[in-house]
Amino acid sequence: MAEFVIDPAAAVSLPVTGRDRHFPVAQIYCVGRNYADHAIEMGHNPDREAPFFFMKPGYALLSGGGSLRYPSMTQDLHHEVELVIALASGGEDIKVKEAQNLIYGFAVGIDLTRRDLQAQAKKLRRPWDAGKTFLHAAPCSELTPGSSMKPIHQAGISLRVNGEIRQSGNLDQMIWKVPEIIARLSECFPLRGGDLIFTGTPAGVGPVQVGDELHAEIDGIGSLRVSVEK
Repeated sequence: MAEFVIDPAAAVSLPVTGRDRHFPVAQIYCVGRNYADHAIEMGHNPDREAPFFFMKPGYALLSGGGSLRYPSMTQDLHHEVELVIALASGGEDIKVKEAQNLIYGFAVGIDLTRRDLQAQAKKLRRPWDAGKTFLHAAPCSELTPGSSMKPIHQAGISLRVNGEIRQSGNLDQMIWKVPEIIARLSECFPLRGGDLIFTGTPAGVGPVQVGDELHAEIDGIGSLRVSVEK
């Protein structure tokens, strides 16, 4: 076994419903504009164009929810509730019909976005990593194993802020469905067991303030609570 010149980073993981062991997290992938109504509210054409992807680092994960600090360098932090896929195994150039077999389970996630930094980067035609990447930018609930859940293709998805509904939709509104997302992503990147995939958000994204309490939920999968601190 290799010896290191500095201590390696701590492993990133998610708790699993009904299990003592955790799910080890490898990469965190995200799908952009995968709900037609959200694409429209962001000023884009919702036609079924090829999906595009971005990534978040391991330190972005807020495992199981909890408290997070309002990030620096922004005055416009936004919430985006999403279905999260957890892969048990991976591969490259995976066929759509085979993709479902790679899934370990699902979770509820929130893609937090520094919208002002993202908008500025888009205006300047620069990468918008800083808008999506910061500490705890990806809160995620515990995983529900795929073998212990009902079909999710028509599950409701919602997010409340301080008890007020902000986002409400249905997973069947996704432009690209779960097997299609996995297959397409595997054409771009070599997927591995441990990878998480945030699958896009329905309409209703909006600002988050210090002191806010977020409650995200997907029927049959679980819920996620996050509080925003100064």
